[in-house]
Amino acid sequence: MNFEELSRAERLIAEQAVLNLRTLNNACDMAMDGTVLAIAETLAVKQGRDFTRKMRQMSLDAQVETVEKKVPPPGPASAE
Repeated sequence: MNFEELSRAERLIAEQAVLNLRTLNNACDMAMDGTVLAIAETLAVKQGRDFTRKMRQMSLDAQVETVEKKVPPPGPASAE
């Protein structure tokens, strides 16, 4: 994958994935013995939901922007 060819949104998503992994690794490093798996699963699920929500919102925002570019601005209203 050529990261130079990624769109701004794609770069943000890639950066978020790296930050999620770093956070997960840090949480696991700090976890007490016997709790690593539970902490990893809990955090990964929460991060996954947040990540999916952000991607969905970015995608929907892009769709709205595309539609708004296609629709001509409203003209003056008729008084009749």
